[in-house]
Amino acid sequence: MKEIILGISAYYHDSAAALISDGEVIAAAQEERFTRMKNDSDFPKNAIKAILKSSGISVAEVTAVAFYEKPYIKFERLLETYHTFAPKGLTSYLSAMPVWIKEKLFMKKTLYKELEALGFSKEIPLLFPEHHLSHAASAFFPSPFQESAILTLDGVGEWATSTIAYGTANSIEIKKELEFPHSIGLLYSAFTYYCGFKVNDGEYKLMGLAPYGNPDDPLTKSYIDKILSKLVDIRDDGSILLNMHYFDFATKLTMTNDKKWHTLFGIPRREPESDLTIEYANLAYAIQKVTEMIILRLAETAKIITNSKNLVLAGGVALNSVANGLIKKANIFENIWIQPAAGDAGGALGAALAVHHIYYENDRTADNKNDKMKAALLGPSFHNYEIKEMLDKFGVTYHFIENNVDLFDKAADVIADGDVLGWFKGRMEYGPRALGSRSIVADARNPEMQYKLNMKIKFREGFRPFAPAVLEEESHKFFDLDVPSPYMLLVVPLNENLRYPQPEYVDFADLNGRLNLIRSEIPAVTHLDYSARIQTVNKDDNPNFYGLIHSFYKKTGCPVVINTSFNVRSEPIVCSPLDAYKCFMKTEMDCLVLENYIIYKSEQKLMTDELFRKLMSFENK
Repeated sequence: MKEIILGISAYYHDSAAALISDGEVIAAAQEERFTRMKNDSDFPKNAIKAILKSSGISVAEVTAVAFYEKPYIKFERLLETYHTFAPKGLTSYLSAMPVWIKEKLFMKKTLYKELEALGFSKEIPLLFPEHHLSHAASAFFPSPFQESAILTLDGVGEWATSTIAYGTANSIEIKKELEFPHSIGLLYSAFTYYCGFKVNDGEYKLMGLAPYGNPDDPLTKSYIDKILSKLVDIRDDGSILLNMHYFDFATKLTMTNDKKWHTLFGIPRREPESDLTIEYANLAYAIQKVTEMIILRLAETAKIITNSKNLVLAGGVALNSVANGLIKKANIFENIWIQPAAGDAGGALGAALAVHHIYYENDRTADNKNDKMKAALLGPSFHNYEIKEMLDKFGVTYHFIENNVDLFDKAADVIADGDVLGWFKGRMEYGPRALGSRSIVADARNPEMQYKLNMKIKFREGFRPFAPAVLEEESHKFFDLDVPSPYMLLVVPLNENLRYPQPEYVDFADLNGRLNLIRSEIPAVTHLDYSARIQTVNKDDNPNFYGLIHSFYKKTGCPVVINTSFNVRSEPIVCSPLDAYKCFMKTEMDCLVLENYIIYKSEQKLMTDELFRKLMSFENK
């Protein structure tokens, strides 16, 4: 009998489900993709149904369920925090307690009720690894390494906010941990909030804004000095102490004491959606540099404690691809691997793997070369007959191309002609990055493409950068990178020979002036500092996306394309063919590939109110 474990993360943000069979990762997905509610925190019933269906596994075959954290310890932390800071935080306390007492405190009962509604047995074992152990397991067990240092960094789990651990064989030993409220994740989120972005969603926007800050501006230098002298004390080992005089997240419903931050930095909290000015770009630059300083010290400490040549990372902060690139550049470790679903969604997978290897003491193998994430293509896929049914339902004009080589060729023509392609083929990605199954693809050589994609396709801030997807074997010709980067989690420099010199005034131009400068031969994916968040695409791991890029390469001589997630602002990445078609029709995308169907916008009916109602009606069925 196979040991099949269902992992679950839920009730905070980014709920998800993952399935492993005898230790093999076979399926995983986030709930938001099905409900279309970004960062959905509800019990992932739709994700569970989808991964069971795609795996051909019934609920009766599942032998255990793992939840990604221990609710009682989390409740203990909540009570002790309110007690420590009393009488501050009464409003927050009164808001949180009814939810905890009614639902979260009795999590085991709640989970069994949800599982039973899906047909699971009342007797199925339900296990609770700790939050950071789940993160550590998600990083180490699927990694290529036989042994490794493990660094987990996020906002907070139960008590831990950062851990250094060591993994070998089928075990993980926590070596050192930092506890709440002293958190690198919450520090970064506080600046996310103060710069006008949404916490637990806008951190990547803050990272994208940082390069627009001017490092030579005295204001930027003063921001860094004030962060280090007033907000956070960074120790030699990378541990930190936050000055809670300036932070409200422990006792209130906001991240910062806005009045004190205004006095400290001389600028008010930015209102969401208001214009971005250089002051906020400088502030983003400052906290990014401080964050990098902390992470590098933690990596050095992990090296000293474990004496390993390998490092694996997980936790939401591990999605900071700029910092990851600096760890790689620092050569502290010979090898680095980052869990592609590094945030809380990945906790579902980590919980299942922790139960399999640690609780049930099952062996683990690793070849020091290949990871076990299957290119993170772990979600559902759709058959051509399902897509045809949907297209016919709405009278879509389409072309069916049976041969993939011909499909790749026609799709590459779209990109080479300067148009924007929606690309929907294969299993949906697990984690926050689109990796070539649910992607929007365009020509990285086009200097106008960043503006076009941000304004007319994604409907988002113009400063937001795009990632290059490059054929793995050609990546060295464009980027200073000597290892694969399949999960878009490393920011690395562009090769010198591809860079264009910038005018002397660049450091003192406003945001729009800096944004519109052409910086390289692939300007649409080149950051202001000549770096890029790179995805290398391997023929064996990701054959469909590889085939598309290779066809583009044959036509243009360029093995690099823009790869951005198939969604618009404030919506999750598309999951179903219907999601993709709706997104295609309400944006200025020029062409859509749905498996072996190719759809040209110029041949379609306009998205009328009647057609939209029809789409919604079909979806609700």
